[in-house]
Amino acid sequence: MRAAVLTAFGAPLKVREIPDPEPVGGEVLVDVLAACVLPYAAEVFGGVRNYPLVPPVVPGLGGVGRVVRAGPDATRLRAGDLVWCDPTVRSRDDALTPDIALQGWSSRGDGGAALARHLRDGSYAELMRVPTENVFPLPSAAGDDPARWAALAVHMVPYGGLLAGELRPGETLLVSGATGNFGSGAVAVGLAMGAGRVVVPGRNRDALALLTDRFGPRVRPVTLTGEEATDRAAMSEAADGLIDLVIDLLPPSAPSCATRAAAMTVREYGRVVLMGGVGMLGGDDLALPYPWIMRNSITVRGQWMAPRTANVGLIRLLASGALDLAPERVRSFPLDAVNEAVAHAAAHPGPFDRTALTPRTG
Repeated sequence: MRAAVLTAFGAPLKVREIPDPEPVGGEVLVDVLAACVLPYAAEVFGGVRNYPLVPPVVPGLGGVGRVVRAGPDATRLRAGDLVWCDPTVRSRDDALTPDIALQGWSSRGDGGAALARHLRDGSYAELMRVPTENVFPLPSAAGDDPARWAALAVHMVPYGGLLAGELRPGETLLVSGATGNFGSGAVAVGLAMGAGRVVVPGRNRDALALLTDRFGPRVRPVTLTGEEATDRAAMSEAADGLIDLVIDLLPPSAPSCATRAAAMTVREYGRVVLMGGVGMLGGDDLALPYPWIMRNSITVRGQWMAPRTANVGLIRLLASGALDLAPERVRSFPLDAVNEAVAHAAAHPGPFDRTALTPRTG
């Protein structure tokens, strides 16, 4: 098969012929139709984010495809089925604290690294082998525009965080990092889940305008100044009431004070979910006041990716139309143009800009 290979950090991806993957028991072979290219992919491939990929490797975070062959443990999947491939791989020998790897992308700890050595190659290829439990049927509509549905890779992240934060219909949500790729996805998913209003702080006025134009008065924009106390007051005022849940999706370049300002707008007995990259590239640690957390009974939790069942829930939101992908701006690239795709994604990191790689075209 043909695949895009990261041969070394800092080097362009190279499209070459490599052996077809050979699935073993408990795995499915999938023909990749589309894979999302994330805006920060260039930082991963350039070594800036110091991800634990080991070149040579085929990168790529999940994708839309068709089943070529399923193993004997699959009782419902059939060849030709249109599916979503979840990149979050979990070890099968520890139900309580499984090791985790993001296939073709990243991993956590020594156990995650072992998983990544077994399932090392991702979706920037014509074929991919995927654990059976990571393959989810898609509605037929996804086959009409698989590049658009590849945005599942983006929306799955905030959906996992909103589930972890137990967002309830009618509640007020604040999305820290709302003007970014993942943050704008959180706004869309939060509204689809029934949020009564969503506070969206940011510095980019044009990006804030995109959010309000798309979603209307349920979205409350706040232009940030960088002054923590001022910004906190402005976010609280925009909510026009109590803020029930804060989700942070700020990138590594953001200062921890921005996360703190947003988090401390949450009400008594409120919840804060941390999913962004603040601190990953250095900088100050997040310092939330112990007395404030304790006396206000605040729940603060981290969340990496989403549970397996979230895939079914998110696909249902899309199939029902509650979460609408139609307004998103999607640019597709064939496999031979993978480096152009990576550059395009980096140059278009804003709300509802999606870049997709379509390995079987061109």
